[in-house]
Amino acid sequence: HEASSCCSKAIGDSWFRSMTTSFGSICFGSLVVAIIQAIKEMVHQARHQDDSVVASCAECLLNCIENLVEYFNQWAFVFVGLYGFSFMEAGSNVMTLFRSRGWTAIIADMLVDSVLTMVSFGVAVLTGLVGMLVLSGLGGNVGSAALAGSFFIGFVIGFVLCATLFSIVSSAVNTVIVCYAEAPQEFQTNHPRLSEEMRAAWRQAWPNHFRY
Repeated sequence: HEASSCCSKAIGDSWFRSMTTSFGSICFGSLVVAIIQAIKEMVHQARHQDDSVVASCAECLLNCIENLVEYFNQWAFVFVGLYGFSFMEAGSNVMTLFRSRGWTAIIADMLVDSVLTMVSFGVAVLTGLVGMLVLSGLGGNVGSAALAGSFFIGFVIGFVLCATLFSIVSSAVNTVIVCYAEAPQEFQTNHPRLSEEMRAAWRQAWPNHFRY
């Protein structure tokens, strides 16, 4: 019942801890996770190339990255906020939790960030087109370079703003998953309807890995 509302003591304590004593761990983790994710995407692209040497190097790099994910992952932020762990300790603890639940395949199959990125990209295209329309509506002789510039500025602004807002959604989803993995019975006791709906949906999506 400590976290029964958005203004409860448990949530307030976690927010205060995240903004004070654990703020450094969160900043450090944000930097490292962003770098690892960028490298991972480049490695995945390199694996699809025909060059066997490049593919072999990419495979080696991917194995190294998978070892780093043990300590540097997006799920660690939840434990940092909840318990005040250091980022590396939180990353190790949360992966141990997922392995103990048998959820490693489930978290690897999460598509929330991909969907939110696609939506952000769509919004960015729309804001870019709006920028072009605004420039065209001002009248005068508008060249193609000016139109391209207005589209680019609108695209960047739309993507950055949308991605920033959707990062809150992504973080909320991660928090729900980690907290549910750690205390499913408490969730069932305090929110039985939501718990049953989540269990039914997860059993349908991952029948071989989700057995609650």
